[in-house]
Amino acid sequence: MKYATKIGLTTTALILLALIGAGIVVLSDRNGVFVGIQSVGPIHMAGPFQVQIGIYPEKPRIGKNQLTLIIQNKDDQPVEDANVSATAKMPAMGAMPAMPAPVEIKAGGAGRYQGQFELPMDGAWPLTVKIQSATQGQAKLTFEMATSRKGLKLSTSTPSSIQSEKPREAYVAPSPKQPATFRVDAYRRQLIGVTTGIVEKRLLTKIIRAAGEIRVDETRLTDISLKFDGWIGSLYADYLGAPVTKGRTLFTVYSPELVSAQDEYLNTLWRNNAGLSALRNAARRRLSLWDIGPAQIRALEKRGKAIEYLPIPSPVTGVVIEKSIVSGTAIKAGAQLLRIADLSMVWVDGQIYEYELPWVRVGMDAEVMLPDKPDRSFPAKVTFISPYLEGETRTARIRVELSNPEGILRPDMYARLNLKVDLGQRLVVPEEAVLFAGESRIVFLDLGEGLLQPRKINTGLRNADFIEAISGLSAGDVVVTSGNFLISAESKLKAGVDQW
Repeated sequence: MKYATKIGLTTTALILLALIGAGIVVLSDRNGVFVGIQSVGPIHMAGPFQVQIGIYPEKPRIGKNQLTLIIQNKDDQPVEDANVSATAKMPAMGAMPAMPAPVEIKAGGAGRYQGQFELPMDGAWPLTVKIQSATQGQAKLTFEMATSRKGLKLSTSTPSSIQSEKPREAYVAPSPKQPATFRVDAYRRQLIGVTTGIVEKRLLTKIIRAAGEIRVDETRLTDISLKFDGWIGSLYADYLGAPVTKGRTLFTVYSPELVSAQDEYLNTLWRNNAGLSALRNAARRRLSLWDIGPAQIRALEKRGKAIEYLPIPSPVTGVVIEKSIVSGTAIKAGAQLLRIADLSMVWVDGQIYEYELPWVRVGMDAEVMLPDKPDRSFPAKVTFISPYLEGETRTARIRVELSNPEGILRPDMYARLNLKVDLGQRLVVPEEAVLFAGESRIVFLDLGEGLLQPRKINTGLRNADFIEAISGLSAGDVVVTSGNFLISAESKLKAGVDQW
């Protein structure tokens, strides 16, 4: 039995080595459960290493992604003593600083290294990988990576010291000159699927999306307590969530002090002696200070005798969210008996990332969406921005207030906050027209009659559809918006464009 198990383990190991040799990695979670197969692509030569790299999913996404590297030396042997570090970094844009997304990489044996990283937003995230080995040396590679396209593309790498016939992606330093034009005839443009867009000045808006949660409006909370000792009689607000109406009885209470105060007041009423006026006023004031209202005092006068169990009316309309009494409970003056929340207005608290805070201000328009009502939105305005960040998530809490007359907005419900940021009039280019090549941003200018020209531009602010062109383009320019990657191949072949 042990022999059979050993044979099985050996066979499994050989299969895994064969898959790794073929550029395929079997992915599993922390418990060893199979979750997918990942291709790690072609071999890149960098310094003393042969490196294969792949990402899962193949098209990076907002949230968690997995990076896998297979590292070998010049003799095709796995390098197992490497210290590998990697960081994806979105370049700075306008007022928004650069954002790093570090990758936590661990060795997995047989020259395989894996790690996870998390992307907080869509866009280009150039990836830098550093490899250090005490026995082999060191190398650095940079790849193009974006949530809008699949896979990784090598941008730069440490010159290779390996003499090999294996294919590698070379990098040539850019030229400061603008590239020459090249021609793509109408037939090839149709085959490639080329479409164009116009560079124009337009109002640029940005939508900031944040996860939110509906909460009780803390300014609409009311605690019910009494200013005298006593015992609870009948309890009408007798469960959490019970609706109460202003003026309706919450419970009745018995207190010897209260009965005595009622008798004292009635005694002053029965006597017509003018000298008792001061005593009558003092007795009435004593009842008032115990929150016995004018209506209850008039009822006492009409009844002509003290009531043992005095009804306590609700001062507000709302629902009971805390309760510490039942019928017969002995109470002390000042103790909290009930807490009532007025849910006619609620708060929606959302979490905003640190890099988004420069765009958020009190008074700006917001929109609240509920998961169970995707076809309905609730307009609101930002009323509060937290003065500090939450340390672990690096987010700040913002708040909007919503009217809730129908009661459909319930505390602790999840919601989605959308904040519309007005970025003003900007010269913009369609987002799909821009190619991200390391630190460079490239568009293809359509000059007419089949002539195209790669144009390096400087970009600024952006939203989901457009990117600001700070320099390199003018209003009215026509740029290619689809088929860019195939056009880039034409560009390199026909115009010798090798700087990006």
